[in-house]
Amino acid sequence: MMLEKYDPLNAVIDAHMARGEITVLAIDGMAASGKTTLAGMLSERYGAPVVHMDDFFLRPSQRTPERLAEPGGNVDRERFAQEVLGPLAAGGAFSYRPYDCHAQALAAPVRVTPTPVCLIEGAYCLHPALRAGYALRVFVRVDAQTQRARILERNGARMLRRFEAEWIPMENAYFRAFPVEEGCDVILAP
Repeated sequence: MMLEKYDPLNAVIDAHMARGEITVLAIDGMAASGKTTLAGMLSERYGAPVVHMDDFFLRPSQRTPERLAEPGGNVDRERFAQEVLGPLAAGGAFSYRPYDCHAQALAAPVRVTPTPVCLIEGAYCLHPALRAGYALRVFVRVDAQTQRARILERNGARMLRRFEAEWIPMENAYFRAFPVEEGCDVILAP
C-alpha cells in the first residue's frame, strides 16, 4: 500500500495542520482491510502517535453476555474515552494501559505525547459513544476474498476460522447497527 495512493487523505490532514489544529484521526474498518498498515504509514509521514483499539478489548471480568451482545461491545470504550480521548481533548501528554490478550491483564503504561496529528486505529473506534472525539474519520474496506486471504496469511488457518466464526460477525453487527462508513470523511479501499 503506497501512501501516495492516499493523497486526498493527506490533503485533508495537511489542511488541518495548516490551521494549527491538533487533528485526532480515527481509522475504522473491516478486519484485514489495512487499518494498522495505513496508521503506520501516516505515523511515519506525520510523526504521529498511534493508539490501537486492540489495546482496549474487554478484560475477562467485563465480558458479560449482555455486553458482548451490544454492537461494538467487545471493546472497553469507557476506559478508552477516559484514558485516551479525554486527555487528547485536553491537549497534554498522557498514559494508558494496553490490554494484553495473552496475559489477560493490563500491561505497563504507554506514554503518549500529542503531536499535530494523533492516530486512533482499529475496529470500533468510531462507535457512536466515541465519534465526537475525532476531527477526521476514515473508513477502510476490503472485499471478502482479499480479507480472507490476508487473515489466512497473517494469522493462519486456525485463527481464520475464529475470525470467520466470531470476530467478523461481531464487526458486521457493529457496521449494521451504526452507520460508521456513512459518517466518515474519507473512505478507502486498499
